[in-house]
Amino acid sequence: MDIGFIATIFFIGLIGSFISGMLGIGGSIINFPMLLYIPSALGIAQFTAHEVSGITAIQVFFATIGSVIAYRKSGLLNKRLIAYMGVSILIGSFFGGLGSTHMPESGINTVYGVLAIIAAVMMFIPKKGLDDIPLEQIKFNKWLAALLALVVGIGAGIVGAGGAFLLVPIMLTVLKIPTRMTIASSLAITLISSIGAITGKVSTGQVEFLPSIIMVVASLIAAPLGAMSGKKINTKVLQVVLALLIFATAVKIWIDILITNN
Repeated sequence: MDIGFIATIFFIGLIGSFISGMLGIGGSIINFPMLLYIPSALGIAQFTAHEVSGITAIQVFFATIGSVIAYRKSGLLNKRLIAYMGVSILIGSFFGGLGSTHMPESGINTVYGVLAIIAAVMMFIPKKGLDDIPLEQIKFNKWLAALLALVVGIGAGIVGAGGAFLLVPIMLTVLKIPTRMTIASSLAITLISSIGAITGKVSTGQVEFLPSIIMVVASLIAAPLGAMSGKKINTKVLQVVLALLIFATAVKIWIDILITNN
């Protein structure tokens, strides 16, 4: 393991974790394609989709820890929402992580692409007046929230993600949770989800520990900085950035899937 390898993995971890804290996602939506393509393009390392999903599972856990700590005194963490969605997504991600060993790499990439497309479509649905709702007056269907989180957890466990890149659109569009509360609460939910994903990945030998450690160090540095930035940025800007990010990722993944299959 040379300096170039360490620097590349660390840089990828910094970018993904900063965006994680700022937008309320685990960071895997950035780190998955970056880990899959950048080390290979630079001739530094060649990770498989299974290895990348294991590394991102570890990174998501530590990135969300740093971000949740940064939000702990903000009043934006909805404990009821976190409890209902957190338990459901934990169960789903555990079984998704275990089941991923029975899927080919093309299957893992396809699941990732499908989830990204769904998330992108949902992010472009208008959300008028969403952020005008007082935080103390927020209500949501707890059983619908739990069911959706279970489904997201299964898919996220397969990919090795925390699932927040799909949770955020669901919370904004379906459950009608204001943007800043969505970002903060989704990080806590994703933290819970990543426990199940990590357990499934580690128990089935899908984690490369050295690059995972590098990503963890980067996550603990960058995620809190991203969270602090997210508190200051206009909510409309946050929504647009997340929507474009998810859309671009979905396009990239599907282009690669189609090229591979042909």
